[in-house]
Amino acid sequence: MKTELLAPAKNKETAFAAIDCGADAVYIGASSFGARQNACNSLDDIKEVVEYAHKFFAKVYVTVNTILTDEELVEAVELIKSLDKSGVDAVLIQDMGLLNKLIGFHLSIPIHASTQCDNRTSEKVAFLNKIGLSRVVLARELSLEQIKKIHEENPDIELEAFVHGALCVSYSGQCYLSQFIGGRSANRGECAQPCRKKYSILDDKGNIVKEDTYALCLKDFNASANIKDMIDSGVYSFKIEGRLKDIGYVKNVVSYYRQLLDKYSEKSSSGKSIYPYVPDVEKSFNRGFTDYFLKGRTNCFNPNSPKSKGKFIGKVCGVNGNVIYIETGMDIHPQDGLCYLNKDKMEGFLVNKAERGNNKTAVYTNKNVNVSVGTKIYRNVDVAFEKELLQPVKRQIEVGVNVLNNKIELTDEDGISVSVAMPEGEAAKNQQRMNDTFVKQFSKTGDSDFYIKEISIKYDVPFLPVSELNRLRRDAFEKLMSERLASYKREKQKELKYAQFSLFTPDYRANVHNKSAKEFYEKCGAGVNEMSLETKLPKRQVELMRTKHCIKYALNMCKSPGNLYLQDEKNVIYPLKFDCKNCEMTVLTPDN
Repeated sequence: MKTELLAPAKNKETAFAAIDCGADAVYIGASSFGARQNACNSLDDIKEVVEYAHKFFAKVYVTVNTILTDEELVEAVELIKSLDKSGVDAVLIQDMGLLNKLIGFHLSIPIHASTQCDNRTSEKVAFLNKIGLSRVVLARELSLEQIKKIHEENPDIELEAFVHGALCVSYSGQCYLSQFIGGRSANRGECAQPCRKKYSILDDKGNIVKEDTYALCLKDFNASANIKDMIDSGVYSFKIEGRLKDIGYVKNVVSYYRQLLDKYSEKSSSGKSIYPYVPDVEKSFNRGFTDYFLKGRTNCFNPNSPKSKGKFIGKVCGVNGNVIYIETGMDIHPQDGLCYLNKDKMEGFLVNKAERGNNKTAVYTNKNVNVSVGTKIYRNVDVAFEKELLQPVKRQIEVGVNVLNNKIELTDEDGISVSVAMPEGEAAKNQQRMNDTFVKQFSKTGDSDFYIKEISIKYDVPFLPVSELNRLRRDAFEKLMSERLASYKREKQKELKYAQFSLFTPDYRANVHNKSAKEFYEKCGAGVNEMSLETKLPKRQVELMRTKHCIKYALNMCKSPGNLYLQDEKNVIYPLKFDCKNCEMTVLTPDN
């Protein structure tokens, strides 16, 4: 069974690195209309990424997944037309108004439903399937059982699921807190991340239950222990979150999951990558890890800090002023960043000097630290590992060479073949030596996109100087790559059409932000009774966020009666509502 490892890319350099490290596909933002406003790329850059990816039969997906105004829809349609001409393999969208515009255009480029479409039920996926979308990006909150049910009831649509990275605390597409607080809409790619801010938790009487805590801050997703189960549940594409992450993060995480996926499935692209480092996702940015709800509710939030926790390296076994002694088997280096918990708050420091002893290291800190014997120490900046990640990773495609009938035939791992004529020349005085020289020179693939698996010689190679053999090799590889690119076939989007929508009467949560989206739902038999919250805030009390993260559960208060409230740093109070039957929590607009 083939699967796809899908990597994020904030720019073309990161995209190249992700592909080198083994990604089967990358997703990248265009010049506008992406859900990460600070990760935009020009059409020229995207075309470069496409050309690079297709060498390895890897794919490029572009995000056009914000909700749009009527004026922006015209530009977005033209953008998608340009992306189609550039060879992009698919476009991710959220806005049903954009989809409405695309119906009837008969574009060849496949359309994927972004996770911002709130794809968390089999019924919703069935609706998108009937419309004709090629793929659905599932909500992060789904369990393995829910994913399996969606796949079994919709076997003919590809399922993409997140496997690693930061978690939005709200169902994607259903978070309006940033828009409410400061007019920065998550659905428009402008989220200010209020979920990473401090709040106090209050009870009905205004008493503080928990003060100044990161009540909505989740750990980072890590589904690495559930890869096989996700494959068995019907997931085809495994998505790494992180279009704002740096190149080192992407290289490390892609390398890690490439090696893991290869244990259970066949990759959907070509080539192999050789890594000059040992991938370790704990060494890159993380707030601690959770597998979220894949196998049921777990402790998924990090109340201590939205900053990186890093990897546990050992415990304090002694303190002497600005020197702490850490019981560890790991090397610690100057300028490493270390951190620890002090009364449930994360604090950190830099290493000025480290002296390794027997099973413990004396660390000279850059400031006073409040630790005691037994304190757990984590490393969230590993300078030695970061230097390793700067080394290039080379991805190469396997090739077999056959020399017969006065020609050199090359066949790659995908069965694509080319041949070049063997130059005429004098017979070699020492045929075996000449054949050995041919093998030696043709095996020097160096920085090319190929590596030689085997060379079979069934023809007497004439005497040829080394320079001529090197030219032959370069010409043969160039011809093979040209043939690969010519043989690359993009998948085609099937016909888009309208389908009956009967899941709910579209209100502000349907994110109808333009006339075209309203028309779309009407053509699907659903009258829209409310435009997007970004258009107009409803006068009634509404949900600003719906989440599977539950503060009552997190505080071990499931059986406690009464309501809870969040108070932000400006003393604005948000009521919380608990749907215990569905194990969900909502954050509501403040009471008048």
